[in-house]
Amino acid sequence: MSKRDFYDVLGVSRSASADEIKKAYRKLAIKYHPDKNPGDKEAEENFKEAAEAYDVLSNTEKKQRYDQFGHAGMGGGGGYGGGGFSMDDIFSQFGDIFGDGDVFGSFFGGGGGRGGSRRSVGSNIRIKLKLTLSEMKAGVEKKVKYRRMVEADGVKYGTCKQCNGQGSVRRVTNTFLGQMATSSPCPVCNGLGKMVESKPKDANEQGLISQEVETSIRIPGGVAEGMQLSMNGKGNAGPGGGSAGDLIVLIEGIEHEDLTRDGNNVLYNLWLSFPQAALGDSVEVPTLEGKVRIKIDAGTQAGKVLRLKGKGFPEINGYGTGDQLVVVNVFVPTKLNSEEKAMMEKFLNAENFKPNDKEKSFFDKMKDFFS
Repeated sequence: MSKRDFYDVLGVSRSASADEIKKAYRKLAIKYHPDKNPGDKEAEENFKEAAEAYDVLSNTEKKQRYDQFGHAGMGGGGGYGGGGFSMDDIFSQFGDIFGDGDVFGSFFGGGGGRGGSRRSVGSNIRIKLKLTLSEMKAGVEKKVKYRRMVEADGVKYGTCKQCNGQGSVRRVTNTFLGQMATSSPCPVCNGLGKMVESKPKDANEQGLISQEVETSIRIPGGVAEGMQLSMNGKGNAGPGGGSAGDLIVLIEGIEHEDLTRDGNNVLYNLWLSFPQAALGDSVEVPTLEGKVRIKIDAGTQAGKVLRLKGKGFPEINGYGTGDQLVVVNVFVPTKLNSEEKAMMEKFLNAENFKPNDKEKSFFDKMKDFFS
């Protein structure tokens, strides 16, 4: 089942501001909150769908990728609707909405009714992935190795003594209006409610250790150089058993020997000899799927563009495929032997070897096109 457009999920336009996006999500989260709809699986799925949409559209980098490439730009690493995150992940991920003092805190008892402590989120990891033009066109699955922080074996946690496991500290201040109480994340455990009591020697203070991992990345057909794909939950682990960050994959292109990319089109410079262009010929040209033979009509002019339909890149976020454009170039020899020079001199003043007005107009247009 294909995912709905994130803007449609939240009911906002593509030009919506960050505040409008947040308000739209807050409205849906209240409507479908699990505490308000106990046992309602459909409401839970709607709650997760709204959270996934907000996760992307509230993040400048993710929103930019989504606006350019759609769901394909988000990668295939799970997501809220895909089962990659629990309900606790959603509550911890959006503390600014579910936290104390917000409408959710007062409506549902704080923290979404799940206690004062929160789960941490690990940092993202960025890697580069080089692809050939053929791989970028057809799509490919790649296995990559990288290092990420994971929870070390044998880590033991204890209750934070500063906040007694609540994850937050409460302060009461006397003002001329009376006593005012405020709550904030515990500065000792950073809101986790627990601390590392014992850990292996090679683990850091948070109980995490660097480990080499291998994962498979599915690259959709039509990706372009500079595009970033995001795999949810494949980044560094969060301290205290928190959810992992994302793996951000930056696509880099490997230069092709003969072909270049121009948007969704492929460009190829075809060089013909003067006799080939004048008399016509049948020649082979390379494409991203292999060589094909094309016909060169007699009298083909330099600068003419031949179009191979559908031999370009597919549109990654829509329908249609680009073409391969074959630009004709005519080679003029710089050295002639006496026999060849004599032949050329015979044609020097021949009428058929002089461009007429129509052909001159064509050459002028080609000159403007390539200037």
